[in-house]
Amino acid sequence: MSVQSSLGKRLDPPGSIGVRLTFLVFWGIDAVAATLFFLVPYASELNPVTVFFYQLFGLPGVLLAAACYAAVVILIGHVLSDPMDIRFVAIVVGLYVLFAANNVLLLMYREPLPELLGLW
Repeated sequence: MSVQSSLGKRLDPPGSIGVRLTFLVFWGIDAVAATLFFLVPYASELNPVTVFFYQLFGLPGVLLAAACYAAVVILIGHVLSDPMDIRFVAIVVGLYVLFAANNVLLLMYREPLPELLGLW
């Protein structure tokens, strides 16, 4: 007879490895870009939690904040049941694509994505 903990029964990772890998890639790009925001004079981080962690711990605080965001997304994805878990992570991936694209373009061209597309 095998004994499983109740936590083990509740945690169910999303079945799509591709979606999870895509999340980690774009999360990584966004984390690096957010860190660079504190090193360049022409860009600033808008997320107040990241700014708070930066004020407390310096640059490691930015990475700590990013790790906390990833942990929350992963935990929520594990708690949701299939197919909601894949949908949730896919939506988060879509958001991170926008965040990472905006952050990288802001660092490269000194203008956010909406301005580059002529939306502002």
